[in-house]
Amino acid sequence: MFTLQIEHGIKDFGMWKSAFDRDPVGRAASGVVAHRISRPLDGSPYLYIELDFETQAQAAALLANLQERVWKSPASSPALVGAPQTRIVQSAY
Repeated sequence: MFTLQIEHGIKDFGMWKSAFDRDPVGRAASGVVAHRISRPLDGSPYLYIELDFETQAQAAALLANLQERVWKSPASSPALVGAPQTRIVQSAY
């Protein structure tokens, strides 16, 4: 299992969630088999997103799609603050 981890600041969670739910990258069609969204307990405007894939290539392709189509477009990512931090990791067991 491969996981694309994304961390980024947001302006407003409701605005961000609405954009996420519109799914501009087609998560299921891109190979996402599960996802998790986490928020800090201190209420800071920050998110941690994990998207799981069967292959590393699927994770890399979705990351490229996010970078080129979503994060560069204010209409697709209206709540994004700053540049997202990303990494692709593999389950160790």
